[in-house]
Amino acid sequence: MTQINPIVSRYNPESIAKPVGEYSHVTKIGRDAELYVFSGQIGIDQNNHIPTDFNEQVTNTMSNIVALLASQKLTPDHVVKVNIWATEEINWAHFDAEWNNVFGATPPSMTIAYVAGLGLPELKIELDVWAAG
Repeated sequence: MTQINPIVSRYNPESIAKPVGEYSHVTKIGRDAELYVFSGQIGIDQNNHIPTDFNEQVTNTMSNIVALLASQKLTPDHVVKVNIWATEEINWAHFDAEWNNVFGATPPSMTIAYVAGLGLPELKIELDVWAAG
C-alpha cells in the first residue's frame, strides 16, 4: 500500500491483474476526511477559449484541475477518483505525459469512457474529479 498523505492511500492487489494504464485499482480514504466532488473539468483556457486541438484541451483540463484543487488547499495527491469522458480517441502519449506530470507515481483510481458528445459541441474531453482532504 502506498500512502501519499495521512488521508489517502492507494494500492493494486496482487490477486488481480496489474492496471492496464496509469491508475490505482484501490484508493482508500481515511475516516476523518472531507470528500470533495468537483464539476467536470474541460479544456477551456483562462481567456474562456476552447481550443479545437484535442491535446491542447487535455493540457488545459489538467491545468484547470490543479488550479481547482489549489482553490480548496488540495493537491493532486488528494484526488481519489477521476472519470474521463472523451469524444475521440485519446492520444495516450500526450495524455499520459500530462497525467503523470500532475499525478506522479501514485495516480488515483480512474474510469475512461468514449461518448458521442459532451455538454458543448466543441468539447472533446472532460474529467470528473473526486478528492479527499
